Amino acid sequence: MDLKKNRVRDLIRQGKATLGTRLLNTGPGMIEILGQTGLFDYIEFVAEYAPWTLYDLDNMARAAELHNISSMIKIDAVPRSYIAAKALASGIQNFLFTDIRTADDAEEAVKSIRSEPKGIMGIGSYRVVGYVLTTCSAADYRKICDDAVIAIMIEKKSAVENLEQILSLEDIGMVQFGPSDYGLSIGLSGEPGTDWGLNSPKVKEAELKTIKTALRMNKRPRVELQTLDGIQQYIDLGVRDFSIGTDIRILHNYWKEKGEEARRIFSQLE
Repeated sequence: MDLKKNRVRDLIRQGKATLGTRLLNTGPGMIEILGQTGLFDYIEFVAEYAPWTLYDLDNMARAAELHNISSMIKIDAVPRSYIAAKALASGIQNFLFTDIRTADDAEEAVKSIRSEPKGIMGIGSYRVVGYVLTTCSAADYRKICDDAVIAIMIEKKSAVENLEQILSLEDIGMVQFGPSDYGLSIGLSGEPGTDWGLNSPKVKEAELKTIKTALRMNKRPRVELQTLDGIQQYIDLGVRDFSIGTDIRILHNYWKEKGEEARRIFSQLE
């Protein structure tokens, strides 16, 4: 079987930076448009926030493969093992698990991706193995599972408190701090326009702790940004993995900016 390369895993092995972006839209055409730029290493489907079907996973994986970019899915806490298994079977290559609170949560996430006997993934007539099992060896299937980059969100008060224990799990490859959820978990009031505590000193302290602890424990911290403002401060800390932009926010900002501009022009006609 001709195994599809996992671009994110390859770049990590080479010690290079990675760049992704996020989609809530399940249309494979969006992934093709992104792939045509030739500038991104992977697309992250934010399944936690979006409506979707299992067929969407197959089609998104196909579109990513068509343009030789990698794929990632952001997975809800429940049922994380089921969603992870279905996404892996569809050909999604990398996994970001939300709402990790304890080392047990992280271990469940890891095992849901790795094959037996290391994890709990079995084998079946999946798209990722070409549907017909005779086209894929057990060694190839294990490589697919082992190459999957497992990333976790550190976004809860208890996760920050248990950070070293969580990151001691060998197969965790990436770590991302979630400032909004963390602010919520420590009781900050997220009023409109306040970015849900993103600029709170307590949140910034937890973010810095997460990044520095991850680097010390040989895990790669990833940072999600909406613009490139402030990226250098993270690069200076040692961060090499970034996710830039989300489709719905990109569209909202464009529509708001151009809509306001058009209304200003229209006001001159009255």
